[in-house]
Amino acid sequence: MSSMIEKLKNLNLDKEAVVSLSYEEGTDVFVHNETEVETALEETNVVDAFSELITTPGLTVKTSYGCDVMETLRDSDLLEDYPRDHSGFSEFVSSAIRENFYDVDLIDYSIEKYDYKRGFCTLTADVKLTAADIFRTNPYIDGWNVSVQTDSGTLMLS
Repeated sequence: MSSMIEKLKNLNLDKEAVVSLSYEEGTDVFVHNETEVETALEETNVVDAFSELITTPGLTVKTSYGCDVMETLRDSDLLEDYPRDHSGFSEFVSSAIRENFYDVDLIDYSIEKYDYKRGFCTLTADVKLTAADIFRTNPYIDGWNVSVQTDSGTLMLS
């Protein structure tokens, strides 16, 4: 069990408490050829970490707007070509998100330009889950920034 889940359990959260997760990573990019996002998709682990989380069996992951992530992918017909042999589903989803990055709009990006040629591109995945789902499925969330609303305010764990 991940140490982050242990920290959440120690908080004695209500089972319906909403837990927000954020995973962010960036990389140096060239901005003059307009391949910043593609470079970040190749050189960071954001899409892989996101795919690993959302494909955890029994876990319902929602966007920060409340949409079910897997339903969004299904509605976009991005999971239709999966061979259903139960192998490599996370990798299949990662590939589908990378190939349709702008269409699915599940991961945010920002670009900081240093000059006309160089910059930095950051990818960010923000999702929401219930404490009950986390405790029941034990997804791997180490490396994610975790926050939860408590009676004393928003508690951030990292």
